[in-house]
Amino acid sequence: MTQHDPALRPTEELAQNVSQPFEKARAMPKSVYTSEAFVARELETIFAHDWLCAGRADALKEPGDYLTMDIAGEPIIVLRDREGRLRAMSNVCRHRMSTLLEGRGRTRAIVCPYHAWTYNLDGSLRGAPAMGLNESFCKTDVALPQIRCEEWLGWILVTLNPDAPAPAERLADVEKLVGYLDMGSYVETFREEHRWNTNWKVLAENFMESYHLPVCHSDTIGGSVDLMKMTCPEGTEAFNYHFILKNDSVPLALAHPENTRLQGDERRITWLLAIYPALLITLTPGYFWYLCLHPDGPDHVKILYGGGLSPEFMADPEAEAHFAALKTLLDEVNEEDKGCTERVFRGVSSRFGAPGHLSHLERPNFEFAQYVARRVGALPAES
Repeated sequence: MTQHDPALRPTEELAQNVSQPFEKARAMPKSVYTSEAFVARELETIFAHDWLCAGRADALKEPGDYLTMDIAGEPIIVLRDREGRLRAMSNVCRHRMSTLLEGRGRTRAIVCPYHAWTYNLDGSLRGAPAMGLNESFCKTDVALPQIRCEEWLGWILVTLNPDAPAPAERLADVEKLVGYLDMGSYVETFREEHRWNTNWKVLAENFMESYHLPVCHSDTIGGSVDLMKMTCPEGTEAFNYHFILKNDSVPLALAHPENTRLQGDERRITWLLAIYPALLITLTPGYFWYLCLHPDGPDHVKILYGGGLSPEFMADPEAEAHFAALKTLLDEVNEEDKGCTERVFRGVSSRFGAPGHLSHLERPNFEFAQYVARRVGALPAES
């Protein structure tokens, strides 16, 4: 960056912010939430660089099942091909560059809505009407560019970066922590998309600390939390986490009575995993829910919101009632978080707002700030 780069000031302020030891840490500076130039830098150095989540693999069960997403302005298709393999590819036609598919669905082929150029599920061109008189055109030379896509513990992860370490390598410590719950076997029961009036980092930070639960969620899950029993260990350069020992006030958060594999505290631990940059997972013995985030300017965030049940609760004769209870609870919690995070962004935008000191329960927030600082160049990559 040069002295004329408008992202320089928030980057310098962030560098100063994260150079303090955690015991003296404050919240991130206001400029990193409100600067148009800084969010553009985040798109370039974070979202076009790291693995992003497209949701759960069981959302694409059959050949031809697809979903679409945008990564830092790039339209992407994720689908299951005829061999049952997950693929990601450009969602831009190789003819006149129309986008191809929208939303989610199932298709036997990818047909351009502009001139009907048709692609197979592996991205190769199947047909191009009225192209026979163009002597330089060769159908076999045309295909949709492939994007890296991997399944990891039941999640679909996609990246534009050909050199990004594989998720299984980068996130091996996540498996060590929560592998006993077999996250890949949980079944997604809902998936929605939302857009909130807040910065993506405000929402990410809200997830990363449970300090706010007794107040922000006093009408829902706040009573299941004892702040003095909450543990916030040090995270890694790829993720942070904390965990909560839940009481019996939310039965779905506990292991199902027929689950005899989990013992002791394993039956009641709730894990909150923040996979950088933007996959936020709450994992309990009974259910999971998640948020996948993507900036939409500094003042809005696009959210993929989903969740579901553990295999034992899915197999329970009362599974439908369990799901209804879970969805009602999570929607209420989500609405509470929406109110809290939108209020924070309004405060961040105030001339009187200023970053305050962090609690010991906000260690994950400080580590997240360090991750952002490394990615945008405010800290050395190995710092």
